[in-house]
Amino acid sequence: MGRSQSTFNNYSRHVAAISLYFGKIPTELDSEQVQDYLFYQQKKSKTPSQTYFKHCVYGLRFLLKSEGLPYEFLRLPSIKHDKKLPVVLSKEEVWAMLQCAKLLKHKILIGLLYGCGLRCMEVRSVRLQDLDFDRKQLKVVQGKGKKDRYVPLSEHLVRGLKKYIEAEKPQDYLFNGQPLPNGAGGDFDNRYSQRGVQWAVKQVAKAAGVKKEVHTHTLRHSYATHLLEDGMDIMTLKDLLGHQNIETTMEYLHIAQLESQRIFSPLDTLFAQCSQSLK
Repeated sequence: MGRSQSTFNNYSRHVAAISLYFGKIPTELDSEQVQDYLFYQQKKSKTPSQTYFKHCVYGLRFLLKSEGLPYEFLRLPSIKHDKKLPVVLSKEEVWAMLQCAKLLKHKILIGLLYGCGLRCMEVRSVRLQDLDFDRKQLKVVQGKGKKDRYVPLSEHLVRGLKKYIEAEKPQDYLFNGQPLPNGAGGDFDNRYSQRGVQWAVKQVAKAAGVKKEVHTHTLRHSYATHLLEDGMDIMTLKDLLGHQNIETTMEYLHIAQLESQRIFSPLDTLFAQCSQSLK
């Protein structure tokens, strides 16, 4: 189904919550009980996007699909998806982040997220055996959709990676992290935690003076947008990003400032034309 383990865990938590609330599994409830529960969760949710309510519905959909039942079985409501364009950094902002990263580990982390367009889970899962410095390639193993792919490594990133590996001497995963107490938010291995990656990106962005809301995926969005602006075709970009559907990749066409479709403000032509007429 193309969903991550964390997504399945999230769905399971919501199904468990409604089961505990009623003392029976949701498929044994009538649709009115489910409607009342969802209405209660919608009113209780304080976030603008009503995240908890949405995840309740997604969890119930997941349960019904697992049981081979239609969504109409519990009369589940439809969820409207917000059409939000992703935040994209300018090249100057990415450069500032690379310059302001004090730790070599963070500099390499930013370099991989932006220079290879990696997702958070993918950058955490990079192993030494996935790096091919001779061919200047990184093998992204079992990314989203359970498909491997190769992405090119910049010569600048290769030099930085060699320096980092020599200094840190990682044995398996490229990025090692400290395990969190009682496994809170961490993993059962010694990989850099998701929380650690997110914290590092936000701290570096803050140090660089970037005012935009920056997350790990912001660097991936910037990677895709900048490649389109630099002339890469959409099909090649789709493969580099590991997208299953071309429609997902085409969303970046709405953001990229392509030379063939250059968009400008009328103020530019106003100033240019009127200043000439006054001379």
